[in-house]
Amino acid sequence: MRLATFNVNSIRRRVPHLRRFLARHAPDLVFLQETKCRTEEFPALEFADTGYRVHAHGQQGGRNGVAVLGRIDFEVLAEALPGEEDAQARFLEVRVADGVQVAGIYLPNGNSGGEDGFAYKLRWLERLAALTRARLDAFTPFAVLGDFNVCPTDADLAPGALPPTDALVRPESRARFRALLHLGMTDALRALHPMAAGTPFTYWDYGPAFESNRGLRIDHVLLSPELAERLADAGVDITARSEEQPSDHAPVWCDLAT
Repeated sequence: MRLATFNVNSIRRRVPHLRRFLARHAPDLVFLQETKCRTEEFPALEFADTGYRVHAHGQQGGRNGVAVLGRIDFEVLAEALPGEEDAQARFLEVRVADGVQVAGIYLPNGNSGGEDGFAYKLRWLERLAALTRARLDAFTPFAVLGDFNVCPTDADLAPGALPPTDALVRPESRARFRALLHLGMTDALRALHPMAAGTPFTYWDYGPAFESNRGLRIDHVLLSPELAERLADAGVDITARSEEQPSDHAPVWCDLAT
């Protein structure tokens, strides 16, 4: 089973990019973030000939928004992360036929809204940890993937790419990401690409950042022990970021052996 995550930074602008990604990698499930459209505005008909079923969730028009496309059957379990009322569309959880549950997330950036915005990010991470703990306690094969807006370590960003005060690298953000790993989740990309082998970035700001490889690794795939044992491969589709008028993120994918 191939799982993927792609922050498309406006789905209506990236339909061709997503279609090409689907053709290149044929993921069984791909979770999208920052679709920037309401549920009813998602261009589902653009994918009608691809063999993928679409489930979109958007509430704020030009902000946030998530979706999942599957070429395997899936059941939607939730459109909101438990623990707090949330008007922002940032979460989807599905179950597939073999009992695997997968959550796709668009975690708050935390740099807007001052300390209140940062506190929202931290609460979101804590709620995600609570959900993850519940899934692990129940021995549910579980994956969380998406745009976490966290660079877990200094190896996950180009030197000088962000100031230490940025919410993506603040100690509080990193500590809560580590808490997910301490629960027993495995960072799929890092497991197969250790720091000594170089950092596979997943985001490059617009401008010269991509050409100079001044990137960040903020899109992640985390796997429960049951799924980590099945991890066969993982990577970043740099091709998507090198295309004309791309998203500022590149898709991340992982393969789970049957």
